[in-house]
Amino acid sequence: MENGCPPSEALHLTMSGGQPPDGTADSAGQPSQPRHRLTLSRITAAAEAGDGCRSLWRVTPDDRWLGAVWPFVRAQLPAAPTALIEIGCGPLGGFIPVLRSAGYEAVGIDPEAPDGAWYRRVEFERYATDPVGVIVACTSLHHVADLAGVLDRVDAALAPGGVLVVVEWARERFDERTARWCQDRLPEPGPDPGWLDQRCAEWHESGQSWQDYIGNWADAENLHAGRDILRELDARFDSGSVSYRPYYFPDLAGVSEAEEQAAIDSGLIQAGRIQFAGRPRPHP
Repeated sequence: MENGCPPSEALHLTMSGGQPPDGTADSAGQPSQPRHRLTLSRITAAAEAGDGCRSLWRVTPDDRWLGAVWPFVRAQLPAAPTALIEIGCGPLGGFIPVLRSAGYEAVGIDPEAPDGAWYRRVEFERYATDPVGVIVACTSLHHVADLAGVLDRVDAALAPGGVLVVVEWARERFDERTARWCQDRLPEPGPDPGWLDQRCAEWHESGQSWQDYIGNWADAENLHAGRDILRELDARFDSGSVSYRPYYFPDLAGVSEAEEQAAIDSGLIQAGRIQFAGRPRPHP
């Protein structure tokens, strides 16, 4: 173990019956989008390394993101076995392998889902399902074409007393102070720049103000704002938990979740991650 970090050979989860949980592309195949819906890889090690691990070169940004998000998702789940759907599991399976290994009857829905009985290669809007106990959507709602329509189907697909778990990006909070704070902490340029590198580079090339640039980019990508996602969620679900948390640290050099939280608490930047858990309201 170097500098408190687990060795690379210890970072992989052992999951019987699933495909190897490593990947880097989102289910829409759009690398310019923030926080891809990636497979769960090395999540336990990433979560355990957390803020106490000062040398994170062995853990990828996606591992760090999923390691940060997983405790919230896990805390909302009822006991296994429970039927569960993950919307936008991505080409390598999202949370499905670890949920299956924990005994959940979990199915990943995505047009680019992996092969196998655990997955369905279809848009959620076109997926026919019996009512399930849990639906998870991790950064998979901000780019759907018909947000209201998707959430209507989520409402219909949840069994009475079911749980919806959502992790999303509050893009409207990505203001210039937050962008500059991130820019000052980007990793050294490499052959495969991350989405934050791309946004900052394009901003400077555009000659626009940050507000104009990021607004035009989000409009071109058809991204929903976090406040719009929450409004549609609140119209359908009774929320048991809504919070704003750090979002950008996995893509920054040597920045922990705790350090980003400290910058949020001091007013230097805005929190970008929405965490929502709720239950459907009873239908008349």
